[in-house]
Amino acid sequence: MYNDLFTVFGLTVHGYGLMIGLGVLAALWMGCARAKARGLSDDTATTLVLLAVIIGFVGAKIFFVLTHFTDFLRDPWGSLGSEGFVVYGGIIFGAMACYVWLRRRKQSFLLWADILMPGVALAQGLGRVGCFLAGCCYGRPAGSCWGVVFPAGSMAPAGIRLIPTQLYSAAGDVLLCLALLIYDRKKHADGGVLALYLILYSIGRFLIEFLRNDARGSVGVLSASQFIGLFVLSGAVVFALILRGKGGKKGETP
Repeated sequence: MYNDLFTVFGLTVHGYGLMIGLGVLAALWMGCARAKARGLSDDTATTLVLLAVIIGFVGAKIFFVLTHFTDFLRDPWGSLGSEGFVVYGGIIFGAMACYVWLRRRKQSFLLWADILMPGVALAQGLGRVGCFLAGCCYGRPAGSCWGVVFPAGSMAPAGIRLIPTQLYSAAGDVLLCLALLIYDRKKHADGGVLALYLILYSIGRFLIEFLRNDARGSVGVLSASQFIGLFVLSGAVVFALILRGKGGKKGETP
């Protein structure tokens, strides 16, 4: 809710950018630690996280443009320079970039996805705290003591008690991270953690969208993220069933 945290030598540190940076560092730390625990290269983990962040940033912006195409046609540079992003675009583009990189090096994408996904969920949780500080991704009017009033100058409407959907999302992402870590202790085929992430994240995101009130594009009665999430959820369920049917073992690519 207070995006401008402090200023040092004329440089203002913004809460949103700080939390995004901390999220990337958290994903790097967890990914490297989990790779080392399996006897794999932490350099590979670092490369994959950075690749996913860079390409995912581009993908998130592309999806934002597609879901706000009318605004883009009216003001292309304004849309590209805005704070708007669509998380699903980042996930899809980041995953594709990592898949291509690993395929060229003849390494298992599913194995590495399972290693990195808990860190991705944690990074998303930290990023949502940044959203709260900036006031973006805000919720509907609360009408209760559970709401949050954002100050003037934030991206959320000022002086109105709103549902803190950013904090709900942050808590959900942290719980998702824990769920993935617990599940990964059990025997499962490579790709199982990835499938569980996609299923749980899609469900959580679909539900939280009912509480949000910011402009984010729509497809009929659904928000753009809900519409995309239905396809992601359907694909993830099919993927999970395929993994279970093949009966692969942890550490083996089905």
